[in-house]
Amino acid sequence: MPEQESSNGRQQPVIAIDGPAGAGKSTLAAHLARRFGYLNLETGAMYRALALKALENDLDFDEEEPLLELAEKTRIVLEPLVDGNRVLLDTKDVSRRIRDTDVTAGASRVSVHPRLRAWMVQQQRKLGVLGGVVMEGRDIGTKVFPDAEVKIFLDAAPEVRGNRRYRQNPAADAPVTEEAIIREMKERDERDRNRVESPLVPADDAVVLDSTKMTLDEVLAKAEEIVREHVKL
Repeated sequence: MPEQESSNGRQQPVIAIDGPAGAGKSTLAAHLARRFGYLNLETGAMYRALALKALENDLDFDEEEPLLELAEKTRIVLEPLVDGNRVLLDTKDVSRRIRDTDVTAGASRVSVHPRLRAWMVQQQRKLGVLGGVVMEGRDIGTKVFPDAEVKIFLDAAPEVRGNRRYRQNPAADAPVTEEAIIREMKERDERDRNRVESPLVPADDAVVLDSTKMTLDEVLAKAEEIVREHVKL
């Protein structure tokens, strides 16, 4: 991948992918990282890791101060792999555990706290400071890297996102209905879009990609086109 210095001094670009839960950000980020030879960093995994530690310490997700104190004593490391990220919580591999429904639900509640989000943003900026990364989350293009060279806001109707998540659930998981997942999606959307700090909204200069009526191949191809339009490769 040829290097080109941008106006912010980075040798390689930051590709920011934001959007609601279940939109397919992880799949898209992993694809773009492989396609263009960049690192794939899933920032949502950091919130999940902290939520897991809060669960293990029996902390209330609605109390910001104890969560912030916990965060400042916590080490979360993302190790980019070909098919995603290996997530280390205080040196322990929690990559699988943080995908469980109790942790995912906790992460959504943890993420509403303004000071905790500010702490997370600092950690996330360190991960992508040199560029050459595809970073996905809820506020990458608006807060973490507002100067990102490429910003994609990936969206889809909650019914479509819920159906996708339902079909992804392993059979070994506790049984849950598609309707329950869609309901949880809508509740999470409400929290994410209306929180005080870093609400879930597209950046003014983001390209909104609605995948409701698109196939996966169409989404991937369109995203590649967007990257090429914004970055000289």
